[in-house]
Amino acid sequence: MEVKDLKPTLLWSTFDEITKVPRPSCHEEKIREYLLEFAKKHSIEAKTDEVGNVLMKKPATPGRENAPVVVLQAHMDMVAEKNGDIEHDFMKDPIKTYIDGEWVRAMGTTLGADNGIGMAAALAAIADEDIQHGPIEALFTVNEEIGLEGAQNLGPDMISGKTLINLDSEDDGEIFIGCAGGIDTTAIFEYKRSFSPDNFSYFKISVSGLLGGHSGGDIHLGRANANKLIARFIWECSNRWDIEVSSFKGGNLRNAIPREAEAVFGIHNDHSEAIDEFVKKYANEIKNEYKGVEPSMVLSIESVAKPDYCIDSNTSLRLIRALYSAPHGVISMSHDIQGLVETSTNLAAVRMEDDCKIKVTTSQRSSLESRKNDIAGQVEAHFQLAGAEVSHSDGYPGWAPNIDSKIMKVSSEAYEELFGVKPEIKAIHAGLECGLFLTKNPGLDMVSFGPTMRDVHSPDEKLLIPTVEKFWKHLCRVLDKISKE
Repeated sequence: MEVKDLKPTLLWSTFDEITKVPRPSCHEEKIREYLLEFAKKHSIEAKTDEVGNVLMKKPATPGRENAPVVVLQAHMDMVAEKNGDIEHDFMKDPIKTYIDGEWVRAMGTTLGADNGIGMAAALAAIADEDIQHGPIEALFTVNEEIGLEGAQNLGPDMISGKTLINLDSEDDGEIFIGCAGGIDTTAIFEYKRSFSPDNFSYFKISVSGLLGGHSGGDIHLGRANANKLIARFIWECSNRWDIEVSSFKGGNLRNAIPREAEAVFGIHNDHSEAIDEFVKKYANEIKNEYKGVEPSMVLSIESVAKPDYCIDSNTSLRLIRALYSAPHGVISMSHDIQGLVETSTNLAAVRMEDDCKIKVTTSQRSSLESRKNDIAGQVEAHFQLAGAEVSHSDGYPGWAPNIDSKIMKVSSEAYEELFGVKPEIKAIHAGLECGLFLTKNPGLDMVSFGPTMRDVHSPDEKLLIPTVEKFWKHLCRVLDKISKE
C-alpha cells in the first residue's frame, strides 16, 4: 500500500501530493504555486501577501453563513535534513515516503509531516463537500522553521476570522492553548592579547557527555550546562591562585542546552601540582550534584603547550565572573497550568571571535511577554555590569494560556464525544506562530492540535497513521460544532 491509498483518502492523497513538492525554508515558490493551483482547481478564492503567505476562503455550508469565521493555519516550509549516505536534492527531488507498520516515514530524509500534514488537513477541509462548517479561511505561512517570518510579517488584511486552529502540534490527545515567546540576548566582550607568562603551566579543562537538549522542551529537567560548569571551575581556581585564561568555547545552537565546553588556562608553576587534586575534587562534587541526571558526564584536564597569548587579565576575570553568575534555567513556573515552565533563560554558547572579541549567546523564553522582556532585561543588565556590549534579537511574542477559551472548550468536547476520553489541555515552553497572530489580532481565540509525530527535524521523522484519521475526525467535528454555536 502507498501513502496516497491510506484512509481518509482525501487527506492522505493531499499529503502525498505535498511530499512531492520541494519546500525547504526560504524556497517555498513551488509549494505556493501548488497551493494557488489547488485553489483554482476547487474554485476557491485565494490571495497572497508581500512575503508570500497564502490565504484561501471557503464559504459556509448552506444555512451556516452566520457562524463565526474559523482560520485553519499551517506553515509551508519543512526542515531539509538527510542522512549522509543519501543522494537527495531538496530543491527539486520529491520526498520518498514509505509505510513502516503503523508509521509513515521517508527514505533517509525528513518526512515533512511538520507541517505537511497540517497543510493537507486544511486543504482537505477546503476541498471536502461533505463536511459541515461555517466560513473557513485557510492560512499557509512561509519560513516558520527559521524564525516564524511569515507570521511575523503577515499582511494586515489577510485574515478576518476571530477563531484560529493551528495545525502544527505533534501529539494526539493533546490540545495546546499557549506557548512561550522568545528572544536572544548577545553579549560581546572585547579583549586585548597579552603574552602568555613563561613561568606558568597550561591546561585544557573540558566537559563532555552531557545530555543537553532543547532549551524549551528540556529546560525544566535540570540538566547540566557545560558553559556553567567550566566557568565555575575557573572561577574557583581564580579564588585560590593567580591564573591566566587563553580561550573559552562551549555550546553551539541558541536553542540548545550546551553539552560540551572547554577552556585553556594557565597557573603559576608553584601551584601546578595542586591542580590535579583540585580537578578530582571538583569532578566528584559535580557528578554528585548531577547524580541520576547526567550519567555520562566526563570532566577531564590535560596539559597543553604554552599558547601564544592569553586574554588580558581584566577581561578574562570579567568574562569568567559573568559566565559563572549568569542566570540559566527555569526562572518561574506558570500559575495557570500546573507543571508548565513560564519563563526560562539558556546560557547557550561562548565563542572566541577573530577580531579580539568573545561572543556569548543566550536565549530567553516566556509565555508572558512582560516576563520575557523582564528576563531578557536582567540578562542584559548582568552582562552590562561585566562591561560587555549587549544586543537583542527581534524575538517573537508568547501566547498566554486563556483558560476561558471558547474554541478550547469546543475542541475538548469534540474530542471526548468522538473518542470517549478527555484530551489533555496544555501549553508548551517553545514557540508557535500563534503568539505573533495574537499580537496582530488581539481578539483571536486559538488552539493547536495535530496527529502524533516523532523525531521531527531529523531523517527519523515519522507520522503515526491511526492518529491521522483521529486528527481529521476531530477537526471536522470542531468545525461542525463551532458552526452551530
